[in-house]
Formats: sequence, structure tokens, C-alpha cells
Amino acid sequence: MLGLLIRLVFLFGILTVIYLLLSKYFRWNRERELKDRFDSGQVRANDRESYVARGMAKYESSLTKKLLLGIFLLPIGLAVLLIYIADFT
Repeated sequence: MLGLLIRLVFLFGILTVIYLLLSKYFRWNRERELKDRFDSGQVRANDRESYVARGMAKYESSLTKKLLLGIFLLPIGLAVLLIYIADFT
């Protein structure tokens, strides 16, 4: 039982690192896209910082941000399913 608990904590730690790295990358990528769009003149806005801030606020409530939680849900759900299949079938 202790071995299983240690493995789950280790798995959760790895998934947390992956989540943080991907979250940081997606935020950086979205911010870069907003700045590039503003610099190319495709946007009619007066202030670059306020345009980027509005775009990042929209990103915070976007589906992409919520889908990143699948990093935790999919592997843990798969492990639970495999344990269920192995024990009860």
C-alpha cells in the first residue's frame, strides 16, 4: 500500500511539472502572438500593453486553459480504469 502511495505522489509531481511547463509555454506563446499582431498593424488599438492585457484576460477564461487540466485527468483516469479492469473483470 505504501508503494502505491509513493508512486501516486511521484506521478502527481511529474504531472504537475508538465502542467506548469505547458501552461507557461501557452501563456508565452499567446502573449507573443498578441504582440506580433499589434506590431504588424492588424489591430486598431492605441496602447500595446492594454491590448495585450485584454487578450491575456480572454486567454485566462479560454477553453485552452481549461483543457490543460486534462494533463491530470487523463493519466489518473486511465490508471483507475486499468486497476478496475484488472481487479474486477
